[in-house]
Amino acid sequence: MDKLYKRELYLNKIRGFYSDAETIKVITGIRRCGKSSLLETIVEELKENGIEEKNIIEINLDKRPYKNVKTPEQLDKLIASLITDDDFKYIFIDEIQNVIGFEETIESYRSEKNYSIFITGSNSYLLSGELVTKLTGRKIEIEMLPLNFYEYIDMKKFLNIQAKDSIYEEFEQYIREGGFPGALNYNNEQDRKLYVQNILDDIFIKDIKANQKIKNSEIFKNIQRYIINNFGSMISASSIQKYYNSINISLDIRTIEKYIKVLSDAKIIYPCNTFDIKSKISLSGEKKYYLADLSIYFLYNTDNRINYGPVLENILHNYLISKGYSLSVGKIGKLEVDFIARYQNDNYFYIQVSKNIDDDKTAEREYKPFYDIKDMYPRYLFLLDLIIKDNIDGIKNVNIAKFIANNQDL
Repeated sequence: MDKLYKRELYLNKIRGFYSDAETIKVITGIRRCGKSSLLETIVEELKENGIEEKNIIEINLDKRPYKNVKTPEQLDKLIASLITDDDFKYIFIDEIQNVIGFEETIESYRSEKNYSIFITGSNSYLLSGELVTKLTGRKIEIEMLPLNFYEYIDMKKFLNIQAKDSIYEEFEQYIREGGFPGALNYNNEQDRKLYVQNILDDIFIKDIKANQKIKNSEIFKNIQRYIINNFGSMISASSIQKYYNSINISLDIRTIEKYIKVLSDAKIIYPCNTFDIKSKISLSGEKKYYLADLSIYFLYNTDNRINYGPVLENILHNYLISKGYSLSVGKIGKLEVDFIARYQNDNYFYIQVSKNIDDDKTAEREYKPFYDIKDMYPRYLFLLDLIIKDNIDGIKNVNIAKFIANNQDL
């Protein structure tokens, strides 16, 4: 077997639970972001640590010979057939959502406390609804995303893929190619786009149509395209409805809300809620949506010019949430702060993102919200400038490409 690239960002979150029989390890994320490879990496590490192969049970429900396992009874029978003795076992089940009602089976094995259980799935159903009530024991969710810019560079080195001459050329290539690990196997742009198209087709067929009542696939795909094309902008169900009304297409607001949730559950988009900084309350209505990977945007758009505002926001958004930060869009009066980042409850950071601040008008727009905030939490302005100006009034000016390439934290 080829040696696997280690996604240390996620392995570090889960290593402490490898032999924890009390806690079910749930790994979620968009299809082909690397969940199966993460399981394989964990198996590799267990073997390196002396765990015998007979004590490791691997089941991929998307592949032969287990693809036809569809019921809890079949799953139970399969697991039981793979247990050969009473030794402590490590059970890995990939794409668990293929078995409707899997929860009771998994819970029954967890309750015996002789198994460390790892499950993966491609939609957030795994931690909602029945799963919460039926998995009565402890569980942790490790949510994976495609490669961030640091991982993209690091994996290219691992695969001996020639890097660009400068970090900025590499960053621009990352923007256009995205971070699906499998896309690194393709040199041709059209091949990479076909690969991403296949991912979205799989999501629609296996995760969406199989689990949701989509009455009109064309309307669903129109809403999907609208949100993809407007990522990083304030969007609400009513604004989508208004847009389609303007082109003589009538959509029910509840249908729009449902389809937005479906896209979010399938991990294609990530909602970023709005928070009023003065009143300290979350605001309902409009929010921003960021893409799991920018290659999804470029798949739908033949114009390859980069709109750096939302693109840089999307890259930073995904990087920070992968590092464990919670993000919201900040409102202070009529002004907007691109992100409020929270880490471990008490650590707050205010963030603005811009390609540059070359002119006075842009600089004033980016700095002004910071001056209206009265508390003293750290403030960051992320830029793509080759030369970053000195910090002003305690506001840290940071090069976004170098920040992520160096795997830094706020």
